[in-house]
Amino acid sequence: MALSPSKTSELLRQLEHRPNKKLGQNFLIDGNLVEKSISMASLPTNYPVLEIGPGLGTLTSHLLNLGHTVYAVEIDRRLEAHLREILNSFIESGQFNLVRADAVKQPIGNLPDDITEYSVVANLPYAISSAWLESLLGSEKLPTSMVMMLQKEATERMLAPPGTKAYNALAIFLQASYQQRGYHSVPGRCFYPAPAVASALLKMEKKTEPYLFAKETRSLIRRIFTQRRKQIGSLLKKEEHEIQQIMTSWLEENNICSTTRPEKISVDQWIKLGGQFPSTN
Repeated sequence: MALSPSKTSELLRQLEHRPNKKLGQNFLIDGNLVEKSISMASLPTNYPVLEIGPGLGTLTSHLLNLGHTVYAVEIDRRLEAHLREILNSFIESGQFNLVRADAVKQPIGNLPDDITEYSVVANLPYAISSAWLESLLGSEKLPTSMVMMLQKEATERMLAPPGTKAYNALAIFLQASYQQRGYHSVPGRCFYPAPAVASALLKMEKKTEPYLFAKETRSLIRRIFTQRRKQIGSLLKKEEHEIQQIMTSWLEENNICSTTRPEKISVDQWIKLGGQFPSTN
């Protein structure tokens, strides 16, 4: 059961914990939204779930009670201790696996090597959502689906199409592997403390043939998008000679004019650039 604002405040007081803005801590207090997250995920029975930032355990408890095995990553020491106390029986049975770590550095936490299919269901800490997602997309073990509570502005950047101001490197990396399957706007009153920004629940589903950019290509695309308004022809001249040659061939093969700006180039065209580089991460 989700906690009310007053009960959440009281629990945090008992834990001697003040929500950390730097970590993006806004705790989910709306039970309907917890149910919405789970129904949107539409997971098979006993399906493995990765949860980033379980916080007070509201969503976690629901997932566990439905029979899912949950692998969670929590960086906050007090919240980790709280979770270990209230969910101890699930830990002892092996159904709940919790690691205290920086999710950006360990994007899949302690997910076992033998688990090849899993889903993400999480109220993501807004401060790390983009960095965590980019880190995840740089790994080779992608979830089959993701249901993420995010800052609404972040979802707009992630889903941005070419030719828009919001189009960016992360949108390219995400859209190369995932397609949108659900979206639900969320008011601030569903959290404690209420964030000053609008939120949204987003579902992404892995494509039949997802594309993972190699580390070198991701770095190249990020560099290019720091000067997104400049022409691609002038930007490639700043790269090493070998990369210049690869990019020149890529432009010619895909009929991309050298005066084109990076924000006008489609995800599929960026994927074709990625195909010119080694596939190692």
